[in-house]
Amino acid sequence: MKIHPQSDVQSRKIGSNTRIWQYCVVLPGAVIGRNCNLCAHVLIENDVTIGDGVTIKSGVQLWDGLEVEDDVFIGPNVTFSNDPFPRSLQRPREYSRTVVRKGASIGANATILPGVTIGEHAMVAAGAVVTRNVPAYGIVIGNPAVITGYVDTDNTHRLKANPHSLSTAGNKITELAGCFIHELPRIEDLRGNLSVVEFQKDVPFEVKRCFWVYGVPGREVRGEHAHFKCHQFVMCVAGSVQLVLDNGYERAQISLDRPSLGVHLPPMKWGVQYKYSADAVLIVFSSHLYDANDYIRDYDIFLQHVQDLRVA
Repeated sequence: MKIHPQSDVQSRKIGSNTRIWQYCVVLPGAVIGRNCNLCAHVLIENDVTIGDGVTIKSGVQLWDGLEVEDDVFIGPNVTFSNDPFPRSLQRPREYSRTVVRKGASIGANATILPGVTIGEHAMVAAGAVVTRNVPAYGIVIGNPAVITGYVDTDNTHRLKANPHSLSTAGNKITELAGCFIHELPRIEDLRGNLSVVEFQKDVPFEVKRCFWVYGVPGREVRGEHAHFKCHQFVMCVAGSVQLVLDNGYERAQISLDRPSLGVHLPPMKWGVQYKYSADAVLIVFSSHLYDANDYIRDYDIFLQHVQDLRVA
């Protein structure tokens, strides 16, 4: 552990190999892990927990109620807040809890509002104003911050919906992160185009439920869950939607931008839909009736179930 003599560090709960540079203030209750790097002019209050391998650049204040997990990067002059309705000389009974999950990065001059959770490995752009939770691996930009992409989808199996660039095997085009992409028949005519879905052939399960999603504002994100048992077959019959697929080990992204493209999501596959066009209509065929207990809505719990299945 290295503490610069021009810093005021009162906490004794600091891990090995952590470096604290000049003009930092760390109050007695703060907990800081191993191998962290706190640059000059950082302030850390009492009710703050910082994991291992965290980098905090200059000009950052970490206020009561903040939890920072392992391997997080916090850029220069990032602003956190912990009271949604602050008044001078008036302290709330309890400060809002803000959490930055493992491996997340926050760019310079970003502002994080109280009570927000920034998901695992998420990326917050410089200057972004984060007003609500950021999902795991999400990339957010702007004021207010909106999702513009997902980490790693460009580096794994990003697939743009272009049948000329794909190798087909019947109607099944390819497998992405354990999900299956189907190119459905498209019949073109002077009077218009027609596509068809044949159950038990194109949709490889018995359909018991159908629903459709439309009128979604472009900044909203839907899905963000997996199922224990339910299969789903997803199509965008109007407009376009970006679909992120995740099997717990790899992620891929596909643009659902024509009604002749369908995606089969088996159980235990995490799906996210975002960047809905104004005219988008997403239709979903399901193998099961609605059952709230079949949903996994927490990404960390999903990863644990995936790991348990692999071990079993």
